[in-house]
Amino acid sequence: MWGAIFPGQGSQSVGMGRFLFDEFSTARQLFEEASDTLKQDFKKLCFDGPESDLQLTENTQPALLLVSTVTYRVISESLPLEIKMASGHSVGEYAALVASDVLQFGDALRAVRRRGQAMQAAVPVGQGAMAAILGMTDEQVIQLCSALSSSLAGSGKSVCLEPANFNCPGQVVISGSADSMLALKDLATPAWLEQVFGANPPRLKMIPLNVSAPFHCSLMKPAEVVMGEVLKGMSFKAPQFPVVQNLNAESTSDPNLIREWLTGQISGTVRWTQCQQKLNLHCQQFVEMGGGKVLAGLGKKIDPSKVIYNINSLDDFRALEQALKRLETENAQ
Repeated sequence: MWGAIFPGQGSQSVGMGRFLFDEFSTARQLFEEASDTLKQDFKKLCFDGPESDLQLTENTQPALLLVSTVTYRVISESLPLEIKMASGHSVGEYAALVASDVLQFGDALRAVRRRGQAMQAAVPVGQGAMAAILGMTDEQVIQLCSALSSSLAGSGKSVCLEPANFNCPGQVVISGSADSMLALKDLATPAWLEQVFGANPPRLKMIPLNVSAPFHCSLMKPAEVVMGEVLKGMSFKAPQFPVVQNLNAESTSDPNLIREWLTGQISGTVRWTQCQQKLNLHCQQFVEMGGGKVLAGLGKKIDPSKVIYNINSLDDFRALEQALKRLETENAQ
């Protein structure tokens, strides 16, 4: 069985989707629809940039949705590939829901544009921060954030540091206030880590991320309120195939629950490791529907036995086409 995974913010790059636009009329139609819907030239944004414009959250999120939807539609129309399950990383969840016919493409475009604006506005620039924690388990990162909150209690500082993304074993992103992130750097001496974890504590390897806001933590509650109203006004349908959602790594056929979980995702942790594990129970092979190879890299760390195809060039598209032909021949024998 085949699964589809849809990338999120961080997978964007200037030039994404260009080969699809050049080769397939469906892609050209969707680029035109997106440009008309949001009154913005997405051909120029995605193909020419500049990168600084593409990196703006309110531009990045609809651009990713567009390229992921283009990729899925082109493959669905051109190749004998039947998707049985899907999931999307953060904003990629919207593309997964469009693919499963839960959301209309135009509605989703307007929603993710508003989502990007609301997330950016929730916390003033410079007051939030995110960092990747490498080499710790999910549970250890949860414990680390809890210990920091306890250590800073009563300090008068803005205390918020939470797991934002469980990306794969040994890679967790944390998110919160800039004050809390700086405090963690100062506090995390070997002696403090030993107090938190006991003898032989894990080493703290923290890589700051260049982001404009602290996504997927409780500081995003104002954006969640905004998006609750936006999503309340949109039509949600039952999915054509299950979509495993980030908030709880579960799928449902109930449109109202899908809306509720999609709303909660904004301030909730992206449980990508658990989402991919849920997909892996049912699917042996996957296609990353969009630009880049981020999810393929994470997927290989979660389960190296799974085959994940990327679609970043015409050669990639042809490789998937040949793989499907081989499988068809093997199944016929």
